[in-house]
Amino acid sequence: MILEKGRPDSNVGREEKEIRVYDLLDSLGVEYERIDHEAAMTMEICEEIDKTLGALICKNLFLCNRQQTDFYLLMMPGDKPFKTKDLSSQIGSSRLSFATPENMEKFLNITPGAVSVMGLMNDHGRDVRLIIDEDVLAGEYFGCHPCVNTSSLKISTADLIEKFLPAVKHEYSTVKL
Repeated sequence: MILEKGRPDSNVGREEKEIRVYDLLDSLGVEYERIDHEAAMTMEICEEIDKTLGALICKNLFLCNRQQTDFYLLMMPGDKPFKTKDLSSQIGSSRLSFATPENMEKFLNITPGAVSVMGLMNDHGRDVRLIIDEDVLAGEYFGCHPCVNTSSLKISTADLIEKFLPAVKHEYSTVKL
């Protein structure tokens, strides 16, 4: 794995949704580093990506309430265990579960394995509430996928909060897990 600065030299073989992430980040003046890799489907691959990026790869969980009327994107450190009761009490939503792949595609234009805060650029109806663990916010950088799981990005947390989220018209809530 090689750490590259900015977008790929060519769009050949890249999905349109990945290219749109680079276009948006570039238009916002967000600097980022990128690694291309095999599909990141295991924590072992993610750990190797973490080391190369020099940033915390977030565990991104797409959640919903039992009625599937409220949707949440949770960003948390990959090494932290997730317990729904810890989150439920902090956000005032009981019976949280993982949202369906269909809803993931519908709201974020992302498939399982590629869940990322970058998907909020596709949530034009503002149907997904972003929740960020305080440990992610405390880091200078975080790692995420550009809406596909064959690349990973290193972005400053400040750029996420100050540039990306305002541009996609999303706010966030902080939790302690």
